[in-house]
Amino acid sequence: MEEEILFFKEGKADFPSFFSNALILEWLHVIAAHYSRKLGALNFIFCDDEYILSVNRQYLQHDYYTDVITFDYCEGDVLSGDVFISLDTVKSNSEEYQSGYENEFHRVICHSVLHLIGFKDKTDADSVMMRENEDICLELLKTL
Repeated sequence: MEEEILFFKEGKADFPSFFSNALILEWLHVIAAHYSRKLGALNFIFCDDEYILSVNRQYLQHDYYTDVITFDYCEGDVLSGDVFISLDTVKSNSEEYQSGYENEFHRVICHSVLHLIGFKDKTDADSVMMRENEDICLELLKTL
């Protein structure tokens, strides 16, 4: 599968002022390499709460807001998928957790990639492992 990473906006969402295609692309390569993976076709769709709610209802039969939904199309060691990120929820989560919008934005990006790698977050133990790996990815971002 050929590498193609694309970024889209849906609903009333707009890219944050700190958003950098080049930085995110470089970081995704670093994350993939760190976990011995390659990048394939990845679509990041930045949206508002209403848009992600409609995706959640239509495809997952969930009737609630969320920060990120990841659809996994990986084959072997090639990371591919569609990632929907609600910037509304990312922003409100950053305020709730006092983590900063930019940090929370980057955390959900790596969270989605970690799901594609195979990390889960349904159990407490899985959530701890996910958080540890998010922190590793955020440290990798600081090296760029």
